[in-house]
Amino acid sequence: MAHDPNLWMRFRRDGRAGFGVLEGDEVAVHDGDMFSSCRPTGERVRVDAIEWLPPTQPSKFVCIWNNFHAAAAKQGLAIPAEPLYLIKGANAYCAHEQPIRAPALYDGRVVYEGELGVVIGRRCSNVAPDEAAQHIFGYTCVNDVTAIGIVGRDTAFAQWTRAKSFDTFGVFGPTVATGIDPSGLSVRTLLGGRERQNFPVADMIFSPAQLVSLISRDMTLEPGDLIACGTSLGVLPMKAGNVVEVSIEGIGTLRNEYRQQ
Repeated sequence: MAHDPNLWMRFRRDGRAGFGVLEGDEVAVHDGDMFSSCRPTGERVRVDAIEWLPPTQPSKFVCIWNNFHAAAAKQGLAIPAEPLYLIKGANAYCAHEQPIRAPALYDGRVVYEGELGVVIGRRCSNVAPDEAAQHIFGYTCVNDVTAIGIVGRDTAFAQWTRAKSFDTFGVFGPTVATGIDPSGLSVRTLLGGRERQNFPVADMIFSPAQLVSLISRDMTLEPGDLIACGTSLGVLPMKAGNVVEVSIEGIGTLRNEYRQQ
């Protein structure tokens, strides 16, 4: 899906939601539909005068597990034959500069996971691998937050969805970058200003286009849907007051503070 290079974002101002293209410290406001027909209104607003919102409103936030060769090798995991994934609840969606809140009734480890996110731009079902890229609108930064101690709490059932779907645990933004090729980029995560992750997108087991094609065989993907492509080495717990930053060149830096309730 070809697009001119732009940084799309959503915002709230004076109690109303809007969207537009980020240009420096201003937003060129648009109206219409971000994914089909939209146009600039001519209005420009300063970033310091708005509240950031998640850049899309996904009907599905799909999270991929075990999708990097380096992490699989380090953890002794077999290379999967197909994407392994779960879905976060919509209640988890959290924007740039919004706090990530610790669960009220869980005092175990909560970890960050810096990831590349793929944003769908065109409805697709059972799309062929060589056509999948045409359905990608752009790319965003993701922090796939996980209450890791919950996953294996019950030995009869791995609770991945619960561990990843607490309020504010689905962090993505600040923008969706169109017109970029992420294959040569790296995902960099800082915790309290210290680099903890820095891994190449090219190390993925399943590329973004492969993920779109394979997942679309299982479920119809809609405009705005998000696929978080998985993380690699360097995942660590967060502590109250920690600031986590996920940066990808050409997209920006997703910044959030982890807070106790």
